[in-house]
Amino acid sequence: MNERVRSGDRAAFAEIFDEHARVVYAHAVRTTGDWAAAEDVMSLTFLEAWRLRDKLREEVRSVRAWLLGIATNVMRNTARAARRHREAMSRLPPPEVLADFSDDVVGHMADAQRLAAAARALQRLKRTEREVFALVVWSDLGYAAAAEALGIPVGTVRSRLSRAREKLRRLVEEEVTAGEQAVEPRSGTGHLSNSGVAAARASHGRGTR
Repeated sequence: MNERVRSGDRAAFAEIFDEHARVVYAHAVRTTGDWAAAEDVMSLTFLEAWRLRDKLREEVRSVRAWLLGIATNVMRNTARAARRHREAMSRLPPPEVLADFSDDVVGHMADAQRLAAAARALQRLKRTEREVFALVVWSDLGYAAAAEALGIPVGTVRSRLSRAREKLRRLVEEEVTAGEQAVEPRSGTGHLSNSGVAAARASHGRGTR
């Protein structure tokens, strides 16, 4: 068996694994006290055993002892690496205490939702009203400058802007309300009605043409 493993016979090595894996794992569990760490030790042990298979000569009477020796070295190296990591971490300055920013996140989400609602509402305005609103409110142009940009009288800019603002207030609230209703869970069975299925299929058909 040893000679077969040394020659690279994977089937022979698989037999060794099947015979000794439980022993190596139990040894690692007892030593580390950690089930997950023991699994890592077992894997590393057999990887290392395959790499060192040339040392598995006929005079090695106990493959079990050979494997447990490798496992012991694996755990030593693992413990040494963990200790170096802890020492390195201990030299770092203590982390800053971060304030709870959950309220800010919720606020930003709400702002983003209203901004998206405003953008959708803006698209529901007439083109002429939308252009005036964008120039005066978003681009901060004065009435005269906006009138010059659009080639219309200043009075027209004022009247269109007034209508746009009045419509937007109503439309934004409609969009926000629609958005809130869309994310709220609905009561019932959770299944689409026949009409809903038909509408979904019709929409899918239009989108794939």
